[in-house]
Amino acid sequence: MIKEKIHKKKIAVVIPCYRVKNHIRLVLEKIPKEVGMIFIIDDHCPENSGNFVKAVNKDKRVQIIFHDENQGVGGAVISGYKAAVMAGATIIIKIDGDGQMNPDLIPSFIKPILDGKADYTKGNRFFNIKNLLEMPFSRLFGNSMISLINKAVSGYWDIMDPSNGYTAIHASVLRQLPLEKVDPRYFFESDMLFWLSSIRAVVQDIPMKSIYENESSNLKIKRILFEFPIKYFKRFFQRIFYTYFLRDFNAGTVQIISGVIFTFSGFIFGLHEWSKSIESGIPATSGTVMLAALPFLVGVQLMISAINYDIKSVPRNPIHDDMN
Repeated sequence: MIKEKIHKKKIAVVIPCYRVKNHIRLVLEKIPKEVGMIFIIDDHCPENSGNFVKAVNKDKRVQIIFHDENQGVGGAVISGYKAAVMAGATIIIKIDGDGQMNPDLIPSFIKPILDGKADYTKGNRFFNIKNLLEMPFSRLFGNSMISLINKAVSGYWDIMDPSNGYTAIHASVLRQLPLEKVDPRYFFESDMLFWLSSIRAVVQDIPMKSIYENESSNLKIKRILFEFPIKYFKRFFQRIFYTYFLRDFNAGTVQIISGVIFTFSGFIFGLHEWSKSIESGIPATSGTVMLAALPFLVGVQLMISAINYDIKSVPRNPIHDDMN
């Protein structure tokens, strides 16, 4: 049934290439025949991956795009997205060229979109415990922390592994995204989730297993430690503003405003009275303590309620146009 549905649609695969010469040929050989178009983006690769593919490839589905300057993984994917949309693709899958993502899983990524259950699907390496034990500890720990932060930043509280680059998206949803604003570098996957949430797209995780061999990662730890927190901080406040103040005013808005007011008023009053008590040497009365503690605790409770409201507001109704 899934193959019949796939044949009725135009499926494209986008593969950004940077230092993947040793793996890209095998990746291309594994892409299933149901895929109609394959876009290779040579992101000014020092190994000349694009020319290598041009020399060895015999698959007529393959088209190669060359970047004169390195634009980052996000910039490469966006170039592939634009080319696929212009070519009339209905669903566009993105996989890496380093062999860590099994092309045999492509039908699993496409199915929820074809069935009208999702607008965007992404891989989740955290679903199977056995797979987790095979993941390098540094990647496991880092992705766990990023997943927790991304839940609050994107509003997709029901997904994990936000940095996973194995994805599929409906073309009509892609057209609604401001691709020129999406981060073009290693923050790309996380930033995509933020922009998808801004249009209320439905995102679904697809369990998968990554293959870790002798490939080298181009992502440096210092980039995560210094760049990601600032970007996450910015996107978090953007989402809260868009969702609860600009586009709508709802129960979550009231809880956020009230929670902030009560929490900070209780904290500031308590801090003031504590300082005054230290200076005078006179202990604060129980009534004074209660005047500080009560609004603070009420504020915290309201903030917890706001988080609960946000969790229940995860998009559930796909927005893609099935007529595409």
